[in-house]
Order: sequence, then C-alpha cells, then structure tokens
Amino acid sequence: MADAPKRENIGNAKLKAVYRQGMLHDNPPDLPTSFEDIRAAAWENMSEEGRAYVHGGAGSDETFERGKDFSKYRIVPRMLRGVAERDLSVELLGEEMDWPLMITPLGVQTLLHEDAEHATAAAAEELNVPLILSSLSSTPMEEVAEAMPNTPKWFQFYWSSDRDVARSFLNRAEDAGYDAIVLTVDAPTLGWRERLIDRGYYPFMAGEGVANYFSDPAFRDSLEKPPEEDPDAAVDHFLDIFGDSSLTWDDLSFVFENTDLPVVIKGVLHPEDARLAIEHGAAAVDVSTHGGRQVDGSITAIEALPDVVEEVDGEVPVLFDSGVRRASDAFKALALGADSILLGRPYAYGLAMAGQRGVRHVLENFLAELDLTMGLAGCSSIEDIDRDKLKHEREL
Repeated sequence: MADAPKRENIGNAKLKAVYRQGMLHDNPPDLPTSFEDIRAAAWENMSEEGRAYVHGGAGSDETFERGKDFSKYRIVPRMLRGVAERDLSVELLGEEMDWPLMITPLGVQTLLHEDAEHATAAAAEELNVPLILSSLSSTPMEEVAEAMPNTPKWFQFYWSSDRDVARSFLNRAEDAGYDAIVLTVDAPTLGWRERLIDRGYYPFMAGEGVANYFSDPAFRDSLEKPPEEDPDAAVDHFLDIFGDSSLTWDDLSFVFENTDLPVVIKGVLHPEDARLAIEHGAAAVDVSTHGGRQVDGSITAIEALPDVVEEVDGEVPVLFDSGVRRASDAFKALALGADSILLGRPYAYGLAMAGQRGVRHVLENFLAELDLTMGLAGCSSIEDIDRDKLKHEREL
C-alpha cells in the first residue's frame, strides 16, 4: 500500500492559495491581514459601547500598552535545520491538540457580532482550534458545546458568591461535555476601566452577556419571577452574586469537590501564586493580566512568564495570554516556556469584522504565520521552540 500523501504545512499552503488567487485569478483577499487593519475594519461595524468594552485596559492603559510590547525579546533564526515538515501539535491535560493555540474567553460577544459565540465556535470547529467559553457569554454554554462536537472546549468559571449557582455552573459544564474548568482568579472585583466609566456603561446592566445565568436553574430558582418576566430584577440579582472577593486559596476545595474536570488557574503573575495553585490541585496555570483590564501599572504577562515557568518547572502546563497580536509574539512566549497560547483581541476584532468568516480568517492566518516563523527559525516542532531561540535585548 502506498504511503498516504503528507499534509502540506499550513503556512506554505496558505501563501500558495493566496498568491494563486491573487495572481492567476485576479482575486486578492477581501479581508485585511494585519491586526491594525482588522481592528480598523472591526471598528466600522462596532458601536461606541462595543469599542469601549473591548479596546484598552484599566486606568491609564499602561499595562495594556506595555503588555503588547514583546520587542525586548528577539528571535534568533537558525539555518539548514531540515524543516520541510513541521509539527505544531501539543499535548495539554492528556489530550492531543493540533495547535499550540486556544481561543481565550471573551464575554458579551453580541457587542461584536449578532452571531456572537455561535460564529466563534463554528470557526474554531472548522480549524480544530480549542475554545474557552466565558461564563459571561451571550450564548448558553450548552449551545456552544453542541456547535463544537469534535473540538476540545474548556469552560471559564467566574466564581459566584451564590454557592448554588457556582455549583450549578460546574455541573452544567461537565454535563455539556467541556473538557476542563478555567478558574479566573484575577477579577475578585471590577477593574477601573475609564472608557466604560466615561460612558456610564456596563453591558451586563442591559442584560448582555448573562445567558448562562438567565438559563441556570439555580439562578432562576433564586428569583421571584423568571428573567423573561422581570429582567431588571434578574440583572440586579446577577450583579449581587457575580463575584466573591472574600475567596482564598483554601476555598478552591469547593471547586474540586464539585467537578471531576481538570482545573486551570487563570490570572497568575507571581511564581508563588503558581506554586500555590499547584499545591491546591491545579492541572495547569495561565499567565495573564486579563488583557491589561484589571490592574493599571502591573507587571505584564510576558514579563511574568519566565519566573512562573521556572517555578512550575514542568509540573503542570503553563498557558499564556495577554498582549498577543501576531504569531511572532506567540513564538516568543512559547520559547519562554509557555505550552500553549490563548488568543484574545485579534479574533474578537475578526468576529466584529466579518463574523464566523472573520474569526476563521484571523485564526488561519495566525497559524500560518506561526508555522512559517517556526520554519524560518529552524524549528520543526513546538518542542524545538526553546529559550535558545531568543535573545533579550540586554544580551545583545
């Protein structure tokens, strides 16, 4: 029996398809490629409130702006390394994944496109890119899970002060087929987001991004009237129970008692917190500044990553998000020890720009660029991307 034909690397395949369509069929891409141009196209379709919610960060935007700067690390290309075949697959939490890329949780996607999470999930399913669904999604978690029967999916858990609702969320996620719980710990209270404050705008007060709550049996049981009959009272109750700033590491036992799924701790910036997460049972940690949206003037995710990786020392996977705009950023984070990258604003703007097609466009281009960057840097697998592939500016 003849060997099956080898699949062409995604980067080469993408470039060939684009150039053939452009040169031979006079059909260049109708969607922009750069992050800046995608954001500009997205803004044309977004409301002022949507732009205020998605763009920028806390306070003066210092963390948000510095968090996008990966330039202190420089990629060191290596030559003649035999990179004709490149493997971008990784193993996370015992599951083989095609890419070192996941869609990070983003709430209130109706602010971006009317198809919201349905469009994002469909694009992720097409490319087999794992998705992390926000507790604050505009679509109930069960519907999103049904749209992704073949692709890994994790559920991001905001810990409600109502233990019945918190328990119900964990049970629903497990019953719906999610593969892990991503516990976000960096939002015990709201961040100071001046764009929203200037407008006096908070989308949840308009009933946006609360689909998981309004559909939750425990939440509904706590209301005098169902949300359909008294939405204002339901929103008020959501605001009362959304978070719990009294939580400590010892409270993590509640999560483990109420789910059999692996638990990822998202929002770690200090190595001691990474150690505490592991000691309390975390299956992975995610280095994140919440996209720069919580603490103005904080350390950035890329600055925190090396110390967290050193502390974890391979005991559990280390994920990374915040500030990633291009595949070169992802390459640098992988070289610093991240096991996978969570992509945020680029796909968000892709969604606002062109719905499902826009999300797929962003994801496919990102993966193609990462594949090509690997090859040009002399890497034929994700395991080849290590600290030797980078130099910090102070080393030059």
